[in-house]
Amino acid sequence: MNTAELLADAFDRVREEVHAAVEGLSPEELAFRPDDQANSIVWLVWHLTRVQDDHVADAAGQDQVWTARGWADRFQLPFGEEETGYGHTAKQVASLTGVSADQLRGYYDAVHEQTLSFVRTLDDAALDRVVDEQWTPHVTLGTRLISVIGDDLQHTGQAAYVRGLLERR
Repeated sequence: MNTAELLADAFDRVREEVHAAVEGLSPEELAFRPDDQANSIVWLVWHLTRVQDDHVADAAGQDQVWTARGWADRFQLPFGEEETGYGHTAKQVASLTGVSADQLRGYYDAVHEQTLSFVRTLDDAALDRVVDEQWTPHVTLGTRLISVIGDDLQHTGQAAYVRGLLERR
């Protein structure tokens, strides 16, 4: 297995978990929050997708799927299209409602395809390229991609947990 195959496999696993977390749920179920400070499935999946879209598009020198392919218009959320969910308040999390499982999967799948198109071109040397100089040490492409995968898996696990709570109600 080479670098590109390894990264593609990791992102494919995220996709499987995203689909499992939202499959068959209504917009109301997706918006379920265990309490008024908790994140909903819809917010978690939207957020992890936005972060992947933002970070990978930036590293690849591409436009974000969210804006370039009209997903921001389709979702019509009550906050700016540049938002990724980072730092959102409980009130902002609660405002993400009325989104269907099909919308979430559609947006995630579009981001996933753009991500795979990029990572399939990478070799070991590409991972050492600095993509963010705002941190010390500077962030390399390899570090950024692993960070995105880790964040995605953490949030899909949280979405699966919330789904489990929802199903046991």
